Amino acid sequence: MLGSMFQAAVAAAASFFLVGLMLAVILILCKSTKKRRRSQPQPRTRTQDLAVPNSDHSSITIGESALFDPLLNRVSMQELLQVTRNFHPELIIGDGSFGIVYKAKLSAGVTVAVKKLAADAFQGFREFRAEMETLGKIRHKNIVQILGYCATGSDRVLIYEFIERGSLDQWLYDTSSSWESSETEMSSSSQRLPLSWGARINIVRGIATALCYMHNLETPIIHRDIKSSNVLLDSNFEAHVADFGLARMIEGAHSHVSTQVAGTMGYMPPEYFSGATMASVMGDVYSFGILMLEIATARRPNLPFMGEEGKEIRLIDWLRKMVEQNRHLEMVDANILRDELKEDMVVEFFRIAKMCSDEVCKFRPGMQEVIELLDKINVQSPCWIWCMIELFYNDGITVCAAGDCQREASFGGTA
Repeated sequence: MLGSMFQAAVAAAASFFLVGLMLAVILILCKSTKKRRRSQPQPRTRTQDLAVPNSDHSSITIGESALFDPLLNRVSMQELLQVTRNFHPELIIGDGSFGIVYKAKLSAGVTVAVKKLAADAFQGFREFRAEMETLGKIRHKNIVQILGYCATGSDRVLIYEFIERGSLDQWLYDTSSSWESSETEMSSSSQRLPLSWGARINIVRGIATALCYMHNLETPIIHRDIKSSNVLLDSNFEAHVADFGLARMIEGAHSHVSTQVAGTMGYMPPEYFSGATMASVMGDVYSFGILMLEIATARRPNLPFMGEEGKEIRLIDWLRKMVEQNRHLEMVDANILRDELKEDMVVEFFRIAKMCSDEVCKFRPGMQEVIELLDKINVQSPCWIWCMIELFYNDGITVCAAGDCQREASFGGTA
């Protein structure tokens, strides 16, 4: 009797155990299937042509556009493709850091510069959007304003204000080709006139003012690629610093950490070649000093030239040698009329350039000090020189900007 009861109990226990095991297996299988379903990628919803980007940088929006100028209407990638004729080579006006620049006229009637970024210009969309929101807030008379951007998939396109006279690089070296403004087209036989000494000093001041502004923001910005092709000239030959492709934010008093050398050969400070991985405002100051030399001499910093001893020499080394020999006037571009030059002012110009391009970064002046030094250079170019340059490019009517003269001039006389 007891044996039968014991067998029945064992059988019941075994039955419950098997049932429980089967339920457990079924439960595990269900959870596993559910987990696999959740791990499968879900289709992303694409938002086309948003007028304003989501301020939450944790989310990535595909097909997004944003405008930072309230005067512009909504701009889409489709419109940019249309106005640039699918980025046709005939519309190329520049090849800057990280992308090619095209001239285009939007449907609103505004002529702009459109920059199509290279695929590797930014690591990801979050970085791109954050950078654009920062740069879109910059408003300064000597900085090219970014008007907006469009992003679709991996394509990133920036919209900048159009600066009429093109790059400083072209005006220093390409004096044989025609120039076309946004309103008037000159004949193919027209040539760029060499920039006067007064115009060059004014351009240098404009660049210095832009850098001083960027370096003294609450969160400073360094450019890291100051060079002549990144300076644009407007209809009044005022300088506008362009191409922030290498710009990075500096957190607090610390330089932005960079694991790679940034900039252009010939303009980069020596510390970038001695193992330094910290980009600082003083790197910009060095590049600015080299650019000062380039503007005054019309010699390319990245191309060594033949010196008097029959050996190749770099621009910065040539400067130091010529300064030691007190041969400042001989360094000035031969295309500049000597009537414009005052030796003491030329000496001071090269002294400032030499300070900025000092090999030791701690001996370089800040940009505010540079501006104060430049303000002491009193340039009084003969009035007729500036008037003739302005008249040549403005249909015979201009406002003379030589020295303190501010009178209207025309081919028929002055008023």
